[in-house]
Amino acid sequence: MKRKLTAMIVILMLLLQLTPSVSHADELTGLTLEKELRELVAMGIIKGFSDGKIYPKSDVSRGDFAAFLARTMKLSAEIPEFTDVNPSSAIAGEIGAIQKSGIMKGTLDGRFMPEKLMTREEMAVTAARAIAYIGISVDAQEIVLTDESIFASTEGVNAAKIVFAAGIMNGTKVDPTRTIITFDPAGLSKRDQVAAVLSRFLAFRAKHELPEIDPEEPTEPEKPTPPVGAADKFQLAIVENKAMKLLDKKYDTYAEAVKAFTTSPIAEGIYRGKELLRIKSGMAFAQGPLNNATVIYSSPTFATQLTYIEAGREMGILEYAENYVKVQVGDTVGYVKHNQIDFVPVSISESKDYYIGNSAGELLHYTYNYLTHAYGAYSIGPVPEFMKIGTRYYSRDGVHFLDGAGKAVGTHHPYFQFQSIRSKTEYTAEEMDAFILQIIAEKESTGLPKYAGATANSKIIGLGSYIKEMEEYYRVNGLFILSAAMHESDFGMSKNAFDKNNLFGIKVFDSTPEAGEKYATPERSIEAFVLEYANKNYGIPGRPYAKGAVPGNKTVGFNVHYASDPTWGAKISGHMWRTDKAMGSKDFNRYRLARTNVKTSLNVRTEPAVSPETLLFTYSERDLGRSGESGYPVAIVEQQQGADGYIWYKVFADSVTHDKSGQHIEFGWIRGDLVTDLNTK
Repeated sequence: MKRKLTAMIVILMLLLQLTPSVSHADELTGLTLEKELRELVAMGIIKGFSDGKIYPKSDVSRGDFAAFLARTMKLSAEIPEFTDVNPSSAIAGEIGAIQKSGIMKGTLDGRFMPEKLMTREEMAVTAARAIAYIGISVDAQEIVLTDESIFASTEGVNAAKIVFAAGIMNGTKVDPTRTIITFDPAGLSKRDQVAAVLSRFLAFRAKHELPEIDPEEPTEPEKPTPPVGAADKFQLAIVENKAMKLLDKKYDTYAEAVKAFTTSPIAEGIYRGKELLRIKSGMAFAQGPLNNATVIYSSPTFATQLTYIEAGREMGILEYAENYVKVQVGDTVGYVKHNQIDFVPVSISESKDYYIGNSAGELLHYTYNYLTHAYGAYSIGPVPEFMKIGTRYYSRDGVHFLDGAGKAVGTHHPYFQFQSIRSKTEYTAEEMDAFILQIIAEKESTGLPKYAGATANSKIIGLGSYIKEMEEYYRVNGLFILSAAMHESDFGMSKNAFDKNNLFGIKVFDSTPEAGEKYATPERSIEAFVLEYANKNYGIPGRPYAKGAVPGNKTVGFNVHYASDPTWGAKISGHMWRTDKAMGSKDFNRYRLARTNVKTSLNVRTEPAVSPETLLFTYSERDLGRSGESGYPVAIVEQQQGADGYIWYKVFADSVTHDKSGQHIEFGWIRGDLVTDLNTK
């Protein structure tokens, strides 16, 4: 295999000599390091900027060098844990790979400083660590550095000697014996010089690695398939080579299997036929396949659906049984059919969702999909006061947080995730339109093909006025409308947005992602979202899907029924927070947020007094979730003492009701003892 690598490099170099580059001829032709740079470009290690140019004389940042080296070494992408690396950055996976390898490190406070320019000393240290990583030693005892005194570290001194002796980096001055050099540790390297370093690293590795003898073709191991007719039998399983393996003994009943399982020191799971029923320790997830959501029911009879969850996403295990699994999704406790849930023992994988605060004060949520085996990440809002920057936290509902030991550390409601959609944004149509142009220009500048031409073609351009009209006439927050559109339509650049003017994924289901309602214009899509969803079944109290007029999670708000993604509401919240922050933070923490605290139905009044004439609307009875704290969210605008002696809160009314003059009744009153404040700090 390593012989093949050397041969491949030789062939590639020959091809490059025979076939001149066309796309970068003017830019690269005549460079001293033209050959090395063309080699690295052809291999996809060094890439052009958004305009397609290489800019060979540009300085190289730490982030760029990490990406180049990760590609050179073919390291698998990883999620970076540095607090200043945006997880959605194009090179985040490569920085994560370099971090995991230990080849590049960050500061003591968890920063990577990706934009900091790479000095020659840092490049030498990194290259020397890469040499050590591949297990090759270099004798550099005879090398003398004339400028050793100006190096920042002893490691830098030793690294400079190693990379020079290896022929990977040169000195700025070298004596004829090639043992005394001036290195210039503080100097900066250009992109063509970095290309030369990486090209020499490849040649060095190919030269020094031992040839690999091709192994004999392995035979496929026999898979532990139950014998015919054993589908109704139970078997224990162990973990072997990171996979579940069935044991031979069979049990006639689930109870017998459980008894053997609980006393076995090696068993990790119980199967019925090919179906995994339980594990000793690990995670549960929606079984899939991809695009098939798992339904959460209210009881083991599977008669009433509570919510549903995207394939591959995490669920909490509360109870195992022969015919169901009791789970937690969000703060909702429910029951899942065995054919819609799967498990992974911790001895096979420890990957799972987590939250972490970065040095910029942002709360990031890393989500893991057990079917794609990949992480995703997004920012929600500011880091809660009880969290430490750089420390991982865990939560089923994005509200109640635990530390790594499973200890409860705090409760936090991200503001926009639980702010009433009946409130109005402070931003004008003009401000929204300006922001839209700004954000799509940023997307286009990433160079990603999906955002090509965004500044001219995005379907959300110029929608500010219509969004504000809908907010005024139908009482749905404009910032919420815009954020939902940006999220669902990928900033107006999704296929459904282009082909169907569908900005909200309306009637686009997990099982048929290519489907979706078609609209004459993007404005008609906004109208449908507001009138057919927000103001029909989702936001109006008493309607089938009404769990609160907020983005929410899988227990509260639109997210319960609108999207299978359990973090849809949190992602909308993140869009709202980032958009608000970019426009001046006029909306954030503007209102005091609270929740209802009773399971029974609850009346909201037109004034702080109880009588048949003051009834505005009624919240339906509801389960408060596993925490007992998941009531209907409300946004408080003022309070006063009623004639009954109670404190009453004036809140935005979830209902869309008009008074006798045809004016919206924007506010209602709730008795103070029936609500509890939310912590948004």
